[in-house]
Amino acid sequence: MNGLFEVGVCGVREDIRGGGEAALRVARGVSLRDALDVTDPAAWTGLDLAVRSWWWPGELPRLAEVGALDEGRLALALCHPDGRVREAALIPAAKRPALSPLVVVRCADWVAPVRERAREVLRASLDADAAVALAPLVLRVGRRERGSHAVGLLGEVLRGLPRERRTALFDAAERSVRRYAYRLAVEDGLLSPAELARTAARDEDVVVQNLCAESALAAVREGGAYDDDVLPSLLGARAPRVRAAGVTALRAAGRPEAAVPFLVDRAAMVRACARYVVRQYGGDPRVRYRAWCADPADPALPPGAAVGLAECGERADAVLLWPLLAHPVGGVRAGAVAGLRVLDVADVRRLLPLLDDPVPGVVREAARALLPGAGALPVAELTARLAPERPASVRRAAFRLLRARGDGVVLRAAAGLVNDPDERLRVWAGQVVRWWGPGRR
Repeated sequence: MNGLFEVGVCGVREDIRGGGEAALRVARGVSLRDALDVTDPAAWTGLDLAVRSWWWPGELPRLAEVGALDEGRLALALCHPDGRVREAALIPAAKRPALSPLVVVRCADWVAPVRERAREVLRASLDADAAVALAPLVLRVGRRERGSHAVGLLGEVLRGLPRERRTALFDAAERSVRRYAYRLAVEDGLLSPAELARTAARDEDVVVQNLCAESALAAVREGGAYDDDVLPSLLGARAPRVRAAGVTALRAAGRPEAAVPFLVDRAAMVRACARYVVRQYGGDPRVRYRAWCADPADPALPPGAAVGLAECGERADAVLLWPLLAHPVGGVRAGAVAGLRVLDVADVRRLLPLLDDPVPGVVREAARALLPGAGALPVAELTARLAPERPASVRRAAFRLLRARGDGVVLRAAAGLVNDPDERLRVWAGQVVRWWGPGRR
């Protein structure tokens, strides 16, 4: 199979140019460590792809030479377009740990004899230290059609490590390694529900968050009791998906009142989950939202109350949202604008002044609400808001609305912004100018 086609199938982006440059350096006698970044999995797969895809055969090692090659030339032989050369190179490569990455690559070779020989070599040499070092490359190659064998072997070795050695992989630099280590840990029951919940709450990777949150909740459901260390961690997480999982679990835990504060969460998915839990126990979220929004001057009004009311209310509820546009807290004003947009009751005359709000979040929400009717907005007022002395949020909102008109007005505005100090405006203006350029039909 052609190397380029293989990369397209497995979805891995390889740096062929970098691999070719590394191969040239190796062929000229430069050591592997100096020719490429040996800690980067992409450097090894790039080297392999470059040699197989566009190297001229006369520069590559021959089959008869394999037994006497130095380390660099042996690396080229392991990537040779001829499967017989690749297979022969695996025998001396078994005694050279520095070439283990290319042995891993050959474990997914499209030629069966090469593939089987590489797997034998890897199984014989993959100890604990090698497994940890090669894990990023193994998982990268594992995305290929024939790459699962090396991943399975990696799992066998990692499962034999002491707990402290396995948990150290949770802090690995490579995201794929962290994800794999957590999957193994979940499968093996290595972590308690409380540990899983704390991980879901603190980890920044969404895959790890979801895996650990779902596993923690599955474990406590199976045990028949909700651990007091599990739900607080999930409910206090920064990630909305983790909080949503914790809120949903309040239903099975029989704690609907604990879901009430999350009716005004900053994330829509969390609010939706809270409404679900409250309804399951006979409550009416809409009644609570209306009570929150009843006093437009209440300084303790939760910012999420207005948009929450709109999400489960009806257009008549807009009467409670309009007064909130004058609330002293910017978050409440922004939520009110968002709620009016959700209810589809936006009024240009009343929302246009909010483009000058001192809080950027209110300005952004006002622009979003005004976008559907951008064509009817007063051009002069929007253009005036592009003045350099205006706040960045106001200028961006005005240009966004002008661009939504889709006529020549935005081109004139963009022409004056192509060299603007505001990078975002400058990029947007450049896009408009290119779109309206001579080539447009």
